[in-house]
Amino acid sequence: MKWTDVQLIAESLADSYPETDPKTIRFTDLRDYILSLPEFNDNPEHCGEKVLEAIQQAWINEM
Repeated sequence: MKWTDVQLIAESLADSYPETDPKTIRFTDLRDYILSLPEFNDNPEHCGEKVLEAIQQAWINEM
C-alpha cells in the first residue's frame, strides 16, 4: 500500500485496531499506526496532513 491508497489503509486500520476510536486519534499516532501495517510500503516522508485527514475520515466511515 501507498499513501494514496486511502481506502485500503482505512480498511486495514479498522481490522488491525478495532478498539481504537479514529475520531480521537492524533495524527502522529495515526501515522505510526499506518507505518506499522505490514502491507504498507511507501516513503514515510511522503505523508502530509491532508493525506492523514483523508485516511482518518475513511477510517471513521469504516466504523
